[in-house]
Amino acid sequence: MERIPGFKAYDIRGKVPSELNGDLAYKVGRAVAKYLDAKLIVIGHDVRPSSPELSEALAKGLTDAGCDVIDIGLCGTEMIYFATPHFNADGSVMITASHNPPEYNGLKFVREGSKPLGYDSGLNEVEKMILNDDLGDIAEVKGAVQRKDVMDEFIRHINKFYNPDKIAPFKVVVNAGNGCVGPALDRLEKLLPIKMVKVFHEPDSRFPNGVPNPLLPENRQPTIDAIKESGADLGVAWDGDYDRCFFFDEHGNFIEGYYIVALLAKSILRNHPGEKIVYDPRLTWNTVDVVTKAGGVPVISKSGHAFIKQKMREVNAIYGGEMSAHHYFRENSYSDSGLIPFLLILQLLSEENAKLSELVGEMIKAYPCSGEINSKIPDPAGKLAAIKEKYSDGKIDELDGVSVEYPDWRFNVRMSNTEPLLRLNVEARGDIELMRKKTEELLNFIRS
Repeated sequence: MERIPGFKAYDIRGKVPSELNGDLAYKVGRAVAKYLDAKLIVIGHDVRPSSPELSEALAKGLTDAGCDVIDIGLCGTEMIYFATPHFNADGSVMITASHNPPEYNGLKFVREGSKPLGYDSGLNEVEKMILNDDLGDIAEVKGAVQRKDVMDEFIRHINKFYNPDKIAPFKVVVNAGNGCVGPALDRLEKLLPIKMVKVFHEPDSRFPNGVPNPLLPENRQPTIDAIKESGADLGVAWDGDYDRCFFFDEHGNFIEGYYIVALLAKSILRNHPGEKIVYDPRLTWNTVDVVTKAGGVPVISKSGHAFIKQKMREVNAIYGGEMSAHHYFRENSYSDSGLIPFLLILQLLSEENAKLSELVGEMIKAYPCSGEINSKIPDPAGKLAAIKEKYSDGKIDELDGVSVEYPDWRFNVRMSNTEPLLRLNVEARGDIELMRKKTEELLNFIRS
């Protein structure tokens, strides 16, 4: 089947204007309205220079199809997840390319109740409609666009997840990366007893301090420097559309998302014992251990937001976490948030009267991990098959890529959805040298 270049597994994404432009956004608007038989769609956008133009074109496509539009303007993706059920909308579109360079942009979709709309759950049908010019007639009565500020309602919503009276007066470095999270942090600052040390706080479409992607080691240094200079208790950095947040301890050490999943599970299970916690197969032992000891029920799911959200709905899980720093909450329409984890970790640190390094230190010692390591190779599928054969003496699971488990170490290797990459994660039981040795062994094999 013919494909439109920007259509990906979870969204539409690409360079502007070669892969994504106003004409495509207009057609997408008409197609989405027809596919969902939508009467009301919420749209919002990030700080990118192309976002207002794409937003206008998308809104025109939706209204030409007879669909009303609520435009919430500059926002984070989690505000779209909130606004969809808040306005009882038939779906929403967030215009963002998250952590990609400024010349990129994208469209993320949800349907009613903020359920994912990805390529295998409807976006493929939208693509077919566009390719076949099957967009329906221009409506006799066109839809209307209303612009609404939902920041106050959104902040009230996330305030349900924590108790500000239980948060100590920490000093916290907050790095917005010149993305969209700054205005939301300003609202939270008025409600919290903490002192914020703000880094790259103002939204800036040029991303003058680098793309807002804290997973890139070079992008972590400003947060680390600010923690050391200010003597902060911890640091937090967000990606461009703030659906992910990343933590640094009081020494400036970057904390792998794997350990944050366990901390959040522990925090939530304290008040909700017996609940189910969903986790992904890349790194597992620490999560299973912490959740079980905290009286929860660990449930594994294929990684990726569509799979995690589906599994959470299936088992009625209260929380789901991925080591990639996506954290999902049942009372947040099973959607991911970059602000709720920030608030929960602040409360957990306060209640435990402990430093972040102390809380994660025990877990890192018990289950050291490699973090995700990418290798660009010509034949990822062939190499994956070779890995499976080489390590066939271990316990093999293929829920997501290939996971192989031995008594004292395990690993997962997955192919990228979008690039010729293999993604490797390794962990061990209390033996950092074994973890490093096996990581080196696997990387040598993968890259040979």
